[in-house]
Amino acid sequence: MAGLSNLRMRMTAATIDGPVWIPTLPPSIGEYLAPNLQPIPLIPIIALVLAATYLLGATTLWRRHVRWSVIRTLSFLIGCLVTVVVTGAGIEGYGYEMFSVFMFQQVTLMMIIPPLLVCGSPGTLLLKATPHSGAGLVLLRVALMGLRSPVSKVLIHPAVTISLLVTSFYGLYFTGVSDRLLQSWTGHVGLELFFLVAGVLFAVPLFSTDPLPHRFSYGGKLLEVFIKMPLHVIFGVIVMLSSSQVVTYFASPPPSWGVDAILDQRIAGALAWSYGEFPSLIILLMLLVRWQHDEGVRTRAADKRSDRDGDVDLDAYNAYLNRLR
Repeated sequence: MAGLSNLRMRMTAATIDGPVWIPTLPPSIGEYLAPNLQPIPLIPIIALVLAATYLLGATTLWRRHVRWSVIRTLSFLIGCLVTVVVTGAGIEGYGYEMFSVFMFQQVTLMMIIPPLLVCGSPGTLLLKATPHSGAGLVLLRVALMGLRSPVSKVLIHPAVTISLLVTSFYGLYFTGVSDRLLQSWTGHVGLELFFLVAGVLFAVPLFSTDPLPHRFSYGGKLLEVFIKMPLHVIFGVIVMLSSSQVVTYFASPPPSWGVDAILDQRIAGALAWSYGEFPSLIILLMLLVRWQHDEGVRTRAADKRSDRDGDVDLDAYNAYLNRLR
């Protein structure tokens, strides 16, 4: 814990407002993964609460002998675990002063964690595990209204999710907004929550099997991913090639770390480009595999109906030809 490790951590520099701990040792893999929580580990606490709630719902179904996928459960729990590590370990302290670390956190929160959470189908689990009486019935009605409401339909629309992606990179870093927000604990944590929510809204229409207000075709899903993929590349290249500091807040990392701010910025751009594109490629492959699987299921179902009932369309066409004769 950060509060018990005076050798590893010191209280934040005066440039950051709020309860923040900044490491004194130079950055390394060991320091990134060290269990040094921030004084107020808000996002890790949220992730642990979500994991515990999900696990409670899954075990409730298993006790009732109702089937619930272990793979879905593992997907959601891994997403929560990655969230705890990215925002709760030592990496969080370095993210307050290094652009590359903060960019790694942003891409992970937006592109890696949300698909893991969404593939866990938490909405479906909520509907199955919640009691259908008393307060549980009220919760179910509220949940269904939220999942199928017009507001939800707007939030997962490609126009909104693409706008959020543009805002998360270009609007945040090229307008000076990040310089103002990153100067406080509230702004820093608020940005991390924003990245996570934006990523979830992007992942929901692509992967969710929960009862949504609108379903997108696989062609539409692939088009949405193709539109978003170049945005990471362009942003990353601009940051990599910039000879001046894009985000002045990260211009002066602690001298004891031995970090060159411009080199760190180039690493941040490389992460936005390479690390940001890797999840997009995985998403494309997953969508293609799902598309092929669903088409195979529909084809086999149609063949079974045809064998059982005959080909209705073909029979109707033959009858039409007979009438013409």
